[in-house]
Amino acid sequence: MEIDDIKGRSLPETVLLTIRGRSARKAKATPRKRVDGAEIVVASYNVHKCIGTDRRFDPERTARVIREISPDVIALQEADNRFGDKAGLLDLARLELETGLVPVPISGNGKGHGWRGNVLLFKRGTVRDVHQIKLPGLEPRGALVAEIDFDEKRSLRVIAAHLGLLRRSRSEQARVVHDIMSSADERPTLLLGDLNEWRLGNRSALNTLHTTFGPTPPAVPTFPSGLPVLALDRIMGNRHDLVSAVEAHDTPLSRVASDHLPLTAFVHL
Repeated sequence: MEIDDIKGRSLPETVLLTIRGRSARKAKATPRKRVDGAEIVVASYNVHKCIGTDRRFDPERTARVIREISPDVIALQEADNRFGDKAGLLDLARLELETGLVPVPISGNGKGHGWRGNVLLFKRGTVRDVHQIKLPGLEPRGALVAEIDFDEKRSLRVIAAHLGLLRRSRSEQARVVHDIMSSADERPTLLLGDLNEWRLGNRSALNTLHTTFGPTPPAVPTFPSGLPVLALDRIMGNRHDLVSAVEAHDTPLSRVASDHLPLTAFVHL
């Protein structure tokens, strides 16, 4: 579904358009193949605290979805308990053995794997710098900003974020992300995350990001996972040729493992 398909439409109209187009999309049961010139696979995945649509807590199932994607970089949301000791929910040691993915290091989060539920994993390279950003709003939301050097010539800045449910909070949080990008530094940058924003136009939090990330890429519905109609999850780049082939990872396993489908893309460095 393209942006022009949903701009100015109501939620019921958006639902009908998505249902009509869903039959044309085939589920992908195998890891994606890289296309010519595409160097890395990136993904964003709200794992819903490893609770599936069957209401079953199953971190191993979540890990199997990540293995299906086979990403080089993936941002996870809701990967830690929200209350209590806020412990991480995935077996990261096992995930590293099976996929090679390791978490971007953070500080001061106790038993949590990430920052306010955000976990950023990468397969190869060196993390040069990490910033843990508190986002404004009534809910405890945050963003991770990491500089990853893949080799001597290729590097990438990644902003992994989970914006709030309230419109006013999302607008304030999007301005913080905009401010991160306001420096003269034009290094390749990705924004990965659950932005909780399907609306477009002047009242949309996405509108705030246009000056740094350009026109919003095509809307890819990812929520709810059983019949996705809302494009809540986004992969955006600050260069027009940085991101390509954005799509939902729609498989029998991913449809039940979380209430969101993972969103994937190729990134050209």
